[in-house]
Parts: sequence; structure tokens; C-alpha cells
Amino acid sequence: MLAATEPRTPTQLDAARRVLKQYYGYDQFRPMQQDIIQSILAGQDTVVLMPTGGGKSVCFQVPAMVQDGVCVVVSPLIALMKDQVEALKANGISAACINSSIGQAEQSSIARACHAGLLKLLYVSPEKLLSQGFLSFLQRLQVSMFAIDEAHCISSWGHDFRPEYTQLRVLREQFPQVPIIALTATADRLTQRDIQQQLRLTEPKVFLSSFDRPNLSLSVRPGQDRVNAVVNFLKTHENEAGIVYCLSRKQCETLAGKLKEKGIRAGFYHAGMTDKARSDVQEQFLRDDLQVICATVAFGMGIDKSNVRWVVHYNLPKNIEGYYQEIGRAGRDGAPAEAVLFYSYADVAQLRDMITKDADPRLAQLNTTKLERMQQFAEAASCRRRILLAYFGEVLDKDCGNCDICRNPPVTFDGTELAQKALSAVARTREAAPLTLICDVLLGRRNQAVISRGYDQIKTFGAGANLSFLDWQSYLHQLLNDGLLYIAYEQGYALKLTDLGWQVLKGERKQNLKQFQVPQKAEKAPKGRAAKAATGTGQRLVSVTDDLFDRLRQLRKKIADEQGVPPYVVFSDTTLQEMAIERPRTRTAMLAVSGVGMKKFETYGERFIELINQHAGAPSPDDVPDLPGEDDTPAAAPKKRAAPGSTYVDSWKLHRQGLSVEQIAEQRGLSPSTVKSHLETLYEKGYQLRTEEFLSQDDFARIRDAAHELGPDFRLRDLFDHLRERYDYFQLRVALTYDKRLRGELPNQPPAE
Repeated sequence: MLAATEPRTPTQLDAARRVLKQYYGYDQFRPMQQDIIQSILAGQDTVVLMPTGGGKSVCFQVPAMVQDGVCVVVSPLIALMKDQVEALKANGISAACINSSIGQAEQSSIARACHAGLLKLLYVSPEKLLSQGFLSFLQRLQVSMFAIDEAHCISSWGHDFRPEYTQLRVLREQFPQVPIIALTATADRLTQRDIQQQLRLTEPKVFLSSFDRPNLSLSVRPGQDRVNAVVNFLKTHENEAGIVYCLSRKQCETLAGKLKEKGIRAGFYHAGMTDKARSDVQEQFLRDDLQVICATVAFGMGIDKSNVRWVVHYNLPKNIEGYYQEIGRAGRDGAPAEAVLFYSYADVAQLRDMITKDADPRLAQLNTTKLERMQQFAEAASCRRRILLAYFGEVLDKDCGNCDICRNPPVTFDGTELAQKALSAVARTREAAPLTLICDVLLGRRNQAVISRGYDQIKTFGAGANLSFLDWQSYLHQLLNDGLLYIAYEQGYALKLTDLGWQVLKGERKQNLKQFQVPQKAEKAPKGRAAKAATGTGQRLVSVTDDLFDRLRQLRKKIADEQGVPPYVVFSDTTLQEMAIERPRTRTAMLAVSGVGMKKFETYGERFIELINQHAGAPSPDDVPDLPGEDDTPAAAPKKRAAPGSTYVDSWKLHRQGLSVEQIAEQRGLSPSTVKSHLETLYEKGYQLRTEEFLSQDDFARIRDAAHELGPDFRLRDLFDHLRERYDYFQLRVALTYDKRLRGELPNQPPAE
């Protein structure tokens, strides 16, 4: 292993930034990506734990482009390899994959490309990697690094253990000088340690990103009348892609059939189908030909579809790791998405029955305990996001505002004294007792388990005898959910205190507790801070009624079908959203949009610019025809509009008559965003607007000062964020045009007739 702790040349990080902009179209790395890339460039073994959609792939793809040689990526599924290779090629990056679906002739061609140094990334399955002769083939190449994707599969403590992954330790034996990068989105404390040990990593640098996905709205609903509940849910998500996870194959097929009867483009996917049938359904979903997939957990790992807007769990998942991974398939682009879980105790009973049939008693006990934690999540009366983060060892110091509990908070009470009794019992048993035994200690029960360990002699014995077993079980669950305790599965499921737990025990921090409550059918609409949280952070969805956004999506689908790739490979939803906001009409402006790299601009850019210029049937602002000014008496409106820009003036005339944007939109049968587009364009041409309807003079001054602070090269999104979302994009454009007109950079009168 290389012992260096800094990049081997000072220019490598600069080169990495250039790669990010040129091939991916982004100006800067996401949080932690730069530090991870520096570690990899230094030749250090690296462990990356980052949530789905957090940008794990960039962490090894960018260094692979910067360094000499080929990066070998070990990936568990053919679908994952195929998607990622397609996306890399669309960005202009040389990549290929070798697996059981690739013929011998193509494999030979890929091998020749590797020997010639023409490939930067080679994706392989673990079975192929370990097959006879393949390691010898790699020995003849210059391998820059090994990237082990979905690394939680290597641990028997993880939720998706795959025996073939355990043999990957051979990489350290045969390639001792090549750094190994392990990446996963779901691993608790124990699994994290096991990954390092199984891969024989040498003093790895561990990067634990926040597991928080604030753009995901979390909710749990009662399990009654699920079919109608799903249908009603889909009515509010028209044309938005999503996944419904079901417990059985029959449920998948039945639900898909009922959705199709309602006119919804739905399909099903499960392990009982032929390989071709599964592949066809998956391809239709990736290409947006199907809106909904009803699937078992056999579907999803490695599905790189960025525009999944929601995930529904028709039944309770087996564990929190699986649940977290599955909901992570929604909102990978960072835009708002929803995760809905239907819960009933019947699901718990069915899953428990399945788990107890496992031939390995150790695994049966482990999976039963993890199921109980999943049940606690579903029944919880506290912020669901805090529960998820606490499970992965991360503490959120305030409620998220974007889950059903936060939107309908239960009554709480100061439970510090009760919490301290429970935490004291855990501490005085030397953190060696499981949850049920702690309850026995608090209740003062002198059973064999308590007496044999001497727990009847500790000070906390019987300290909670005034409450019931179910009460203490509920409170301990809350302490687990709130991150004051965690379960050490490898130590007999003993409860352990976290740093936060010790603070409460020592009286340094208060702890509120809640009574158990059944999930309610209806939620209040989010307000204030919760409403803001519900839109996520960073990226925001343009309203689905926005004409331009819809037309951009249609163009994307057309191009994707022409090229035989999924639409998100062309551009992500968030990139299209930024186009709809910024409306780039030049090469420079389009390249400034996040997600538009040089290769994608050369391939698709001009077609999107052309569509933006033609939005609402209008050319660019310079091509709007010279029409009568506001003081002229308008001629009788012709029955047929010959002038391509006359629709703009029709909106403007109604505005000058005193109608609001909403009233104009309703009268003309347009969306409000289209009316605003008409008014903005004519305002730039010198037509007068009733600007006081949109902004006060104080607003104009505040926006002007903010623009000055940002400097001359800011984008509209930068100004929107800088002003903390106080003004919408229409108001910002009006203010900036107003300022340009004051400075004489734009006309103050419409063109002469």
C-alpha cells in the first residue's frame, strides 16, 4: 500500500475538478466527495458510507479518469453495471462491463481495449472476477484501484449477505499495492467493521456521510384498504415514476392488474418470472414506458433511475437496512420524493413466521431482532427520520419536519427521570443485557436470568416497579429510536449507551417521551418550516403544470427512445428543472446548467435550446414582433393570429386591464407560468408592467443588493438561494429587468410599430 496521505501530484485534485465539469457538468463536488477523492488519489484504502443518491459513484469514477490504468468495479447485479456503463458513455467516459450476459467475442474486444489503455472503468460481477483466469488477466493490466460497490453484501451481519463477496479478500493477497475502495449506502456499526475485516483493508480511511435524505418525505399509514389507498396516492402523482414493494409474488401481480384496470401504466417484477420477462419489465420502467413497478425486493438494487419520485411499501419490510435502501431509490436526483409505508400487525406475524423457519438459529435470532426494530419504527411516536439516522449511528438534534409524526406531533412529557432509570439499568448491568432483561430489572423480577447474573443486587433493580412491562418496553424503544441506546447484535443483543445516552443519564440533557399512538389515516398539510422541509433542500421541483418542464421531459423521452437509452441518462429531472427555471438560450448558458457537461451539450444541447426558444409557440425575445404600445388603441382582435408573438401581447393586454396572473391564465386556458413567461419577455422588450403587483420598492432594493453581493456571474438559482427562497424566480427576473431598465441596459418603451 502507498503510505502517502496527500495526492501524489499537486495537480491531481485540479484535474479531478476539471473532469467533474467537463464530463458530469457540475461546478463543484458535493459534501465529502472531495475529501474521499483526495484519499483515493493518495493510494489509500477507503471506506465510503453514503446514502443512495449521495454521489458515491463519482467518488471512484473521477479518480479513475485522473489516474493511469483501469479502475475495476465489482458490482453485484448486471442491471447495475449496464445502467452505470450507459450513463458513463453518455458523459463521454470510456467504460465497459463483463458478466454472464456478455458474449465471448465482446469480452475479447473489451480485453483488447483494456490492454491498449482505452478503458478507464471496467465493471465485473464478483463471480466473474473470481473465475478461472480472470485474476491472471487483471495481473497483466495496470489497475488503478478496485471499487467494491454495495459492500454491505460482504458481511453476514448485513441485510443482503452474498457468500461470493466473502472471497473478495483475495484482491488484497494478489494485488497488495492496489488501493481498495469499499462503498455502501446501508451499513450499521457492526457491518461497517465487518466490511473492513473481510476485505483485509490496510488502515482504511473511513468516510461516514450523513445518512439523512431530507428530500424524502416519510410516512406510515394503516394497512387497511391498501389498493384504494395506492390508487388515491397515484392520483396525486400523475405521470411520476414509482415503485410499490410487496411481500409476495401474488401480491405484485394482483396489484399491478388492479392498477392497470384504473388506467395506470403498471407492471410487476419478481423472482418467479423468466429472466427475459424481468428484463423487459425493468427496461420499460427505466425508459418511462411504465409508470409503476409492483415488485418484491428482488427488484431495485443497482437501478440507477434518478427520476423515481416515490416508493410505497405495501407491506412491512424485514429490517431497517432494507427499508432504507429501498426508499433510497426515490429522489436520487435530490428533488422532493415520498416514501409511504403501509403497516399492519399481520405483516409482522407473517414475517416472523418466515424468519423462524431459517435453519441457522443465529440468523433467525438476528433477523427477528431486526424485524422488531422495523416494527418499532412503524409504531413510533417520534420523528421517523431521527429513528432511521439513530439506527445508523447518526444523531439528528431536532425533528425533521418532513415526516407524518412531525406533521402531526403527539403530546410529549418530560421523561428525563424515566429515561435515567432505564439508562442506569443499562449502565449498571455493564451494558451486557438485552432489552427484555432490562425490563425485568426495572420491574424487580427475580427470575433465573436476573438472579444468575446478579442483577437483583444493582441499585436500579425494581426502580420502575410502578409501571408495566409494556410501558418499559415502549420507553426503551423510544430511547433506541432517539439514539440514546443501540443494540450490539454480536454481543448477545445487549443494549449499549451512546454519547447522547450518557448525557441524559448524567443530567446534562433532558429527554422527552411520548405515549404509543397508532398511525393516523390522514395527515395535516405541512405548514411553515415543515412545508419548507417537505420540498427537500438544494433542489426543488418545478410544478408539473409548468408547460416548459413538461415539454423538456417530452423531448428527453423522444431523444432517449431514438438512442435506445433510459431518459435519465440524457438529463436528470433536476437538470430539466434548472433549464425550466434558467431558460438557457445560448451555448454558454446551457453549459452553466448543473448536469450539462461538454459531451451532453454536443449531443443534445442545441435541441433543448431550440425548444426553450420555441416555448409557448414563441421565438427568442429578440424575435418577438414589434406590436402597438400600451397607449395605442388596440385593433379588433383577428380571428386567426398570424403573428407568432401575438399570444404574448394578449396576455399583456389583460394584465394592463388589471387582471391577475391567475385570472389571465384561467381566461386564456394557460398555466400561470406561461402567462408569467409572456409578461417577462415583453417587460424585457420595453413594455410596461404593473410591477407593484409583484414587488414593493423595498423588495426591488433587497434583490438588487443581493445581486450586487453575488457579483456579475451569478445564476438565478444562486440569487434564489442567497435570498433564502423569499422570492420566486418570476419575481427575481422582474426585479433584475427593472434594474437593467433603470441603468439603460434595456429599453423603457416598446418598439415602434
